[in-house]
Amino acid sequence: MIPSSRGMLQRPKPGGSEEDLLREQEEFIKSGALSAASVLRRPDKRRGEVGGGPEEDRNGCDPESHKDVVTIEDLPDQLPSLTPVPPKKSRFKNSRVTFEDEDAGDRLDRHDTHISAVLSKIVERDTSSIPISLPEFTCMAFPKALHRSANGTQQVPTSAVGGKKSIFAQQIAAQRLKEGKAPLHFTSRATQKHKPMEQKLPLQRPMEVDMSYHTGELSSSRLVSGEGLGCPDSSEETRRIHGENQDKILAMSQSEILEDQERLLSQLDPRLVEFVRSRRAESASASPSSCEHPEGKSSKESVYLSSDCNSGAAPFPNPKEVEMKEEAEEEELLPRSAVIENNLPLKPQKEWVHMDKLEAEKLEWMGDMPAPRKTQTKRAMQARFDFNGNVIPPTEDLPAHLGLHHHGDEPERAGYSLQELFLLSRSQLIQQRSLSLSTLGNILSKARAGNYHSTLKGSVLATLLDAGLLFLLRFALDDGVEGVMAAAVHALRALLVCTEDEECLDLTFHWFRGLAAFPLLPSQEEEEDDDEGLDESLKETVKEREERKTDHDVAGQDVVKGLLRMKLLPRLRYILEVVRPSPRVVQDILEVLTRIARHSSSSATQVLDCPRLMETVMSEFLPTSWTVSSFSLPQSVYGLPLACAMKLLRVLATSGRHACARLLNSVGVRERLSRLLSPEPSELLLEPHETIRITTEAYRMWAVAAGYGQACDLYIELYPALLTALQSVRRTLAPSDPLLHLQLQRVLALLALLTQVTHTAGCHQELQAGMVSSSGNECPPPPPPVSWGHVTGLPASLLGHLKSFTKGLDNPLQREGSLSLMPAYLMFFEAFYHQLSKQNCFKPVEALHELEQLTSEVLLPLLSHGVVQDLIKNLKSFSVVCNVLSGHVGPDTSPSLPGLACPGWRDRPGLMSPSSPFPLLTSLTLLLETITGIHKGLTCKFTGLLASEPVIGYMQSISQATPTLSHTWSWLLRHEHHLIYLLLRLAYRSVSIETQVAKHAPLYHQVALVLLPWLLPGSEHLAHDLLSTIIFSKDFISESHSGGPEAIELGELKLHEETSHHTSPSLQTVGALLREACANLPSIRGCFLTHLAHLESSVLVSQDALLGRNPWIKSHLLPEQTGPTLPSDWPFLPLVSLYETTGVSGGGGLSVEELPQGALLAVTQCLQWLVVLEVWREEALKIITPVAKLARLSCVFLCSSDLFLERPVQKLTWALFRLLSRPSKLESLDLNIPPPGLASFQDLYCALLAQYEAVSFGDRLFGCWILLPLQRKYSATMRLAVFGEHVGILRSLGVTLEQLAIPMERFTSPPEDSLPLVRLYFRSLVTGNAKPSWCPFLYVVALAHVNAFVFSQDAAAQALEAARHNMMRKIYYMMDEVLKKHLLLFRLPKQDSQLGFDMYHQLPPIRAKYLESIVGLQNDACCEVEER
Repeated sequence: MIPSSRGMLQRPKPGGSEEDLLREQEEFIKSGALSAASVLRRPDKRRGEVGGGPEEDRNGCDPESHKDVVTIEDLPDQLPSLTPVPPKKSRFKNSRVTFEDEDAGDRLDRHDTHISAVLSKIVERDTSSIPISLPEFTCMAFPKALHRSANGTQQVPTSAVGGKKSIFAQQIAAQRLKEGKAPLHFTSRATQKHKPMEQKLPLQRPMEVDMSYHTGELSSSRLVSGEGLGCPDSSEETRRIHGENQDKILAMSQSEILEDQERLLSQLDPRLVEFVRSRRAESASASPSSCEHPEGKSSKESVYLSSDCNSGAAPFPNPKEVEMKEEAEEEELLPRSAVIENNLPLKPQKEWVHMDKLEAEKLEWMGDMPAPRKTQTKRAMQARFDFNGNVIPPTEDLPAHLGLHHHGDEPERAGYSLQELFLLSRSQLIQQRSLSLSTLGNILSKARAGNYHSTLKGSVLATLLDAGLLFLLRFALDDGVEGVMAAAVHALRALLVCTEDEECLDLTFHWFRGLAAFPLLPSQEEEEDDDEGLDESLKETVKEREERKTDHDVAGQDVVKGLLRMKLLPRLRYILEVVRPSPRVVQDILEVLTRIARHSSSSATQVLDCPRLMETVMSEFLPTSWTVSSFSLPQSVYGLPLACAMKLLRVLATSGRHACARLLNSVGVRERLSRLLSPEPSELLLEPHETIRITTEAYRMWAVAAGYGQACDLYIELYPALLTALQSVRRTLAPSDPLLHLQLQRVLALLALLTQVTHTAGCHQELQAGMVSSSGNECPPPPPPVSWGHVTGLPASLLGHLKSFTKGLDNPLQREGSLSLMPAYLMFFEAFYHQLSKQNCFKPVEALHELEQLTSEVLLPLLSHGVVQDLIKNLKSFSVVCNVLSGHVGPDTSPSLPGLACPGWRDRPGLMSPSSPFPLLTSLTLLLETITGIHKGLTCKFTGLLASEPVIGYMQSISQATPTLSHTWSWLLRHEHHLIYLLLRLAYRSVSIETQVAKHAPLYHQVALVLLPWLLPGSEHLAHDLLSTIIFSKDFISESHSGGPEAIELGELKLHEETSHHTSPSLQTVGALLREACANLPSIRGCFLTHLAHLESSVLVSQDALLGRNPWIKSHLLPEQTGPTLPSDWPFLPLVSLYETTGVSGGGGLSVEELPQGALLAVTQCLQWLVVLEVWREEALKIITPVAKLARLSCVFLCSSDLFLERPVQKLTWALFRLLSRPSKLESLDLNIPPPGLASFQDLYCALLAQYEAVSFGDRLFGCWILLPLQRKYSATMRLAVFGEHVGILRSLGVTLEQLAIPMERFTSPPEDSLPLVRLYFRSLVTGNAKPSWCPFLYVVALAHVNAFVFSQDAAAQALEAARHNMMRKIYYMMDEVLKKHLLLFRLPKQDSQLGFDMYHQLPPIRAKYLESIVGLQNDACCEVEER
């Protein structure tokens, strides 16, 4: 019995009080009911206690020694699953019909079946018809053992076995069939139990019709089984019911069948329908047998037509559709294994293990591959690579034995995609990991070489880095398998190192300042400062910010820094020291370390500081003694000197003089240099090519150390070996020598060493005499051990070499070698004579005689030689500055991993090309600049070079070029900048004495102005020298003394005569301003040099490096590439500096007394220089956009409250305004582009408006500056600001049309389309803020736009049309007749008119009719006004 709700205890309610809880507790105790939770003690098995029930705990145990455990009934001991499990639902519960008033007991009795009902239905099986067979007699003592192989030849049908049976059962069945006996059929009770369910099959689909009812093919019902009938002969009753159903269906029409079908489907439970449908589908898909088709008909003869259950009755399809569905069903009914078995290249045998059941998905790979695509397609396809990293075209059919086909998404295509290679790299199979990593390494190598630009879309390198390649390689380096580790090292080397980049850097080592290099740091993006506004002590430091970043963030910004953070160096040290890999892996690791050292000085320091890394490199790969290997290719390079190891030391030494000193003194490089360079090359017991490479790198390492003034004591010790090497130069440079290229590099490295030693020896006297002024507590460097007397004997032998090489230019076999070596010889002589002029032993007469002899015997014949003349003609075609944007496709690089533009350098013209004229001309002009500085009489002998047609054409191309600054080109641009600067220096020495050079002085001046903002970090001395000499030289501004100002004045007078109206007085003063500026050029130069004083330290560092002051050089690593040395807008520098010091961007202003001393003079000189450039050197300022010029000149008004009122500033600013407002300049002026350093021009304009309101006093110049941005083509935001929040300035903006000198059409055409702005125009006119006497210019602008708006006949939106009509009515009913007349009769702006515009005598008929339609007037009431 179910208790009533009254007797049940209620739970406490949330709103109950404490009294209610106590009352309910008493009721619970009185009721005596069991609690939902009980306290019991669980035994402690660790103490050996035996568990007992609750009674035992209460009676015999001490309560203090037990732990109470609270248990809740019906709570499972295990935690529930986190995955929600759907509740179990009865399949038949929803199909039962129950009533609310039905008694539960009756329903229980009706459904309850007593055991007697079950026992009464037990029927004994009739076995009378089953034959009984005796066992077969054999002559064997024991039955023959059955073997699986014997069963392979016996084909037993599945029906005979009765389904899936064991091998033993199959053999028994086969034996009985062989004996002619029927097989035994054992039907389980489970099978018998489910047989009736299989017969109760529903319709296949909601709208299907069983055609077997119409054909009479169905002999028994699929749904009615007769189970549960009370009659003894249930099968007969079932057939009778089935016959009645069949006769009834045959008597029904098709529409009636469909209608009854819909009715049944609407009444039955959908789940029941689906269940019956699934049961019938199972029976329909079963294979046909004799029992299912007694008449021998196949199952395909029963065709079922169906449609969606949600749709209405559909007509039967046509016979063609029925036939197609029959074929589809026939294909579905065929076993898939049979289809696959027919397509297999080999047929599976029965004796094969586990091949009794064919799995189609696995056996598909045994068939033939589908054919690849035969035609090209425009659709982008996934790139696939072979093991060498080559892209495989989608249409290429490769044989399968290459191993490039696999079980991927596109089995017909050969090759591996990047995703598949990443997947294989994490495989458990060693071969797959190694293969994928080596393939990725080959792909990276080809990507760095730029081989994929024409075939692939996007950057392969960037894609791999974004996918996590860096972490993949780092994890692979930790692999315990040496093969995988080697493949990872190879891939890492392919990612970081570009072989052609290293080759180019090595080839330029002997060039002018070639041993210096830029750090390969990625461009640092400015990060948002989250600590803005905080106290300095609370702000996060750069180091703390870097430590807070994750490895992924660091690697995304800088690949090398990310690898260092992931402890790459200790792992590489472990591989070198413990694993001791193959020679190729050692080579890759040393090259990776070299690339890391090139990253920055901090990275090089980390390489040096890595524990036991340098010790391992020195002891294993740069030993002091080694044994000769008997193999031509040694199996191990341990214990042998390697050139790449010496190169690593050289790059580390380049990072700084302290690192170089550590290498020389602590690591043991000094002993290695002596060991490698003191004996003859043949005595090193190495392969010839390896001997040349290791000695070349040793010379380069020594040259870097000598560049700091270090290791010069070795020069004294090894002087005999050096002389021996110099004497053997001619002998080793045989044209037939297969190692000629390596021999040339060795000689060039030797000459680079001698050049650096000469520079260091030249500083000995200065340091010895203590002539260096120490700054602060810093002591000057000690004098080097080598003095000038140690190098005085070198020029004699080297001069003979140079003469022989000059003669060797006539021999085609010796020409290439001579051209390669001559730049290094010329560099040595430049260093020697440059330092000779500073020595106390300098004898002018003897030195001048030597220079004349050198000029006549070597330099002039060299310049006049045909080979050199041909090289000079190629200047323009090999120039990087002129051809940097020529369409060459650079290598595949990433912002986080910068590289050089070296891949493919041999196949294109450029500075690095073997036939490039730049190495020879740079060293030659450097020597000529030094010689002409010592012997000025020789200057005239080299003017032909400056005035030659190839050089002039090259300079013209330079003056028009616009190269871009990037890591890719900066290292090459630096070398070309040196040549341009040296040509300018030669022109500076020749311009005053040679008329041929003076004729091209403006061109050279233009080139100097263009070169100045191009100079890169490390060239600050060049910029300072150009500013001190050429930029402000009167000799190069030839217009100043050749009638230039007078010509400008004549042009101004002619323009004044042609114009009938009065123009601004400033227009006639440009000529006088130019004359005054040219006379003031020395003061202007001093002004700019003063404002560049903050670069003094950088200039001194650059000067030491460029002038060969080696003991003062701190590092051969150039400064980081943060931008050019000078900004592109350097001519505005004094003005911008003053604004940053005193200006107020928000308006207001400062009094003139608060300006720094000399500010007025500095601004005046800056404006004078700008006038000179705008008139005579306009092309030099093309790098500065017009909007940037306008923004910089606006500082004149924002610097102070009355600086712009000073007469010199006023006159110069008027002139610049006239120059900037010329028609050609106005077309290129785009104020929508943000000026450099500003978010938008609108922000600057708002500051100008506030400043004008505060301090302008109606100044006409300031007013023109305010009106210029109000042109119609610019943003309406600035016009809204003037007529909106700053409408008060209209009272003082009295600029006339003549003073502005800008056509009025630029302000009035096209008509204004901004309704808020038109309303502001109208409001300013009506309220009297805009009057002809206050603001004549803007009064005309407002009239024009309001008149065009109210009389516009264009179709517009309803709101706009309503505003137009409303404004027209207000104009018509206006009390101010003058303004009314101006608004209605306005015709066109007219500059020579008294009012500034022209009016109609009366309204045109069209306008009059339009006005009448709006205000409702008659024709005779139209406004007729005569112009007064």
